[in-house]
Amino acid sequence: MKVGIFGQKNNKTTLKYIHTLVELLIKYDTKIVFEENIFEYFSKKFPGYAFDTFKDYYDLDSTYDMFYSVGGDGTFLRSITFIRDHNIPIIGINTGRLGFLATVQKEQIVEAIYQINQGQYKIKERSVLELQTNDQNPDLQEINIALNEIAITRKNTASMITVETYLDDEFLTTYWSDGLIISTPTGSTGYSLSCGGPIISPSSKNIVLTPIAPHSLSVRPLVIPESTKIELHIGSRSKEAVLSMDSRMTTISNTTKIMISKADFTVKTLHLNSQTFIKTLREKLLWGEDKRN
Repeated sequence: MKVGIFGQKNNKTTLKYIHTLVELLIKYDTKIVFEENIFEYFSKKFPGYAFDTFKDYYDLDSTYDMFYSVGGDGTFLRSITFIRDHNIPIIGINTGRLGFLATVQKEQIVEAIYQINQGQYKIKERSVLELQTNDQNPDLQEINIALNEIAITRKNTASMITVETYLDDEFLTTYWSDGLIISTPTGSTGYSLSCGGPIISPSSKNIVLTPIAPHSLSVRPLVIPESTKIELHIGSRSKEAVLSMDSRMTTISNTTKIMISKADFTVKTLHLNSQTFIKTLREKLLWGEDKRN
């Protein structure tokens, strides 16, 4: 078996659990390839290891059986920039806080690696959003995908922005708000949820449009089919807005036209048989903490 490892390079807790992971993988005769930056920090804290490294998406290929993301959900989202359309299953080991995407808790690493080597897991596919613009913004030329959400928010102004929105070339509305979130089912438990959006099962074939602090009581989140083509035109007094794709951000101008659609590939995520989306909701959102249960 051949695996890739990526994590937060400046996090001592993460390095500690990466070391635990490495020792376990070696016992199972696994070929390990590190992301080069994390390996630099790992080898300083734990000298004596020699592993191949990768730098970016172009160093990975279909010979990898899986990819370990060690950190929090943010680390998992950054892993997507390496994987993209390689079809390498990603499993997240949570050394952070919430862990909706990184579902294996750090205390469960030993049992998790055993279960994986016993084949006690399932692969689930997650839809990805793809973004195109009418200009040549260098930040959007190569990595123009998002697993969680694409969001447009105001910049350098206390005033609202306007987001003129079209669905399959039909005008929907102009959102007067602090911004707009376009979320996948995977991202429905993230930024969209904090702005009043619905929770959607990851297997649902939908996209959610969630306005951020809209200046109208009648404006509510909208669930649409994932096949819908979305086009956005931005208006702002500062002539600029912030566009984010998961954890990556760039500045766009009022003249930028944004086109969003479902990507023609999915991201594969690896889950232990004992972990389900319903169980994650109970554990992470504390739904089971009601004393009546």
